Amino acid sequence: MTLKLIGAGFGRTGTWSTFAALNKLGLPCYHMQEVIMNKANTGHLDFWRKVANSPPGSQQDWGKVFANYTATVDNPGCCVWRELMVAYPDAKVLLTLHPRGAEAWYESTIDTIYFTENLWQFKILEWLTPFGRKFGDMSRKLIWGRTLAGVMGDRDRAVARYNAYVDEVKAAVPPEKLLVFKVSEGWAPLCHFLDVAQPNEPFPNLNDRETIKKIIRDIITGSYIMLGLTVAAIAAAIAALWWWLG
Repeated sequence: MTLKLIGAGFGRTGTWSTFAALNKLGLPCYHMQEVIMNKANTGHLDFWRKVANSPPGSQQDWGKVFANYTATVDNPGCCVWRELMVAYPDAKVLLTLHPRGAEAWYESTIDTIYFTENLWQFKILEWLTPFGRKFGDMSRKLIWGRTLAGVMGDRDRAVARYNAYVDEVKAAVPPEKLLVFKVSEGWAPLCHFLDVAQPNEPFPNLNDRETIKKIIRDIITGSYIMLGLTVAAIAAAIAALWWWLG
């Protein structure tokens, strides 16, 4: 397979619903969930961590992660849309926007996927687990640092970055190869852009905020378990040393 559609829109711009829609249209789609939830994609997190630690604009062996996909939306693919345009020159570009604007995007992002930066429980996982260290490093450098320019701690700067990014994509992609899209628009513009038949069913409306919230709750639970096991192990080691010295 080869990428036919490159998603440039930030996470939390309807990308999960778009992901489902593209799969329904016969375009196997890549999304952050394919990195962290698809057990068949062992090694993908290591790949994206390498991307995060490479200079912007660097070309990679993209086939290592996109071999089974013809489309990509959401993080981390949206962070390298320029590089992917070079690697896949015939691909079209999809810029998803939050239906309620930049401010709503910011609130949604802070409330969900920004947990890697604003949730102390995730810091415990970074300290104690290889997954936490890899995912934290990748997201901090590639998503929040490079693509979002380190501005998520300031609402006004983050909203300005969102709007500037939209302008950057529009300026860089030929109009005939670009669709600026809100999931509230439904099937018609997406199907017309891709030249495929429109399904006779409602456009997907996935409650991804609740799904992400559940993932966050699972992470918090895991961090407490890991912390408890670590404390227990330290206490056992101290007790054993005390017994040996006594």
